[in-house]
Amino acid sequence: MIIVERADGLVLVQDLGRPGQGRLGVAPSGAFDVGAHVAANVAVGNPASAATLEVLLGPLVLRARRPVIAAVTGGSGAVVVDGLALAAGQPFALLPGMSLTLESSADGVRRYLAVRGGIEVTPVLGSRSRDTLAGLGPAPIVAGDMLRWSEPDSGSPPGGRRAVPDEGSIVARHRADDDGGALVLEVLPGPRPGYFAPGTYLGLGEHTFTVTDRCDRVAVRLQGRPLVRTGTQELPPEGVIAGAIQVPPSLQPVILGPDHPLTGGYPVLAVATRAALDALAQVRPGDVIRFRPLESGD
Repeated sequence: MIIVERADGLVLVQDLGRPGQGRLGVAPSGAFDVGAHVAANVAVGNPASAATLEVLLGPLVLRARRPVIAAVTGGSGAVVVDGLALAAGQPFALLPGMSLTLESSADGVRRYLAVRGGIEVTPVLGSRSRDTLAGLGPAPIVAGDMLRWSEPDSGSPPGGRRAVPDEGSIVARHRADDDGGALVLEVLPGPRPGYFAPGTYLGLGEHTFTVTDRCDRVAVRLQGRPLVRTGTQELPPEGVIAGAIQVPPSLQPVILGPDHPLTGGYPVLAVATRAALDALAQVRPGDVIRFRPLESGD
């Protein structure tokens, strides 16, 4: 087991979520940055479905009571074991009595800690994920909690594949020099083009938007040049998915996250790709975003 000595940010248990529960009014939830979650599991030899810790900001300080293999991916903050800084994305051993500290990250806000065997908590509707909107799944991790993990299965050995690309964090990979350091998010056309002025979708790439302080796992709200709708009428509630970019009466885009409500009445102009959602998981208030609209066949 591992004891939590300090948890200053929001620390949640996450896996790949609980898809297919819409009939019960339950969103898929799951890790926000799926790529980082999977990379952490790969590094320690877990299946992608194993539960990890999603650490928002930090610091997080843990102390091992039993030997365990661990890895950290996502944001670029320091990973320190007993005072020694380690490389992110690579497996390392924690022996009894050793401490692990995840410092706050300067590039990206969420990191994923995987341990060999996977974090063990009681599943809810087949998932160990915390849904912050519905309040489902394990409670947020706080100081004094004891973390347990499952016995490793016969999967891949730790470090069997490179966990993260050489070019650095996913945030860095999505920042384009010719966009002034803006985070570039690829999007696909939404299902309601008739609710917007002609050219609004393709025009998304002509302007930048700023992340507001209203950003969490439910939605990331942006501020920029108002979008143009053809009317103020709302749709009857219809299903929405993570990555849907809704345009409410404020005409400012709202990107839905993994803990989104299942239905919405605002028209959806575009939908972020899976890679764009991973990058979106790492934004903080004040970050600048530029969309890159794709044709549906791209």
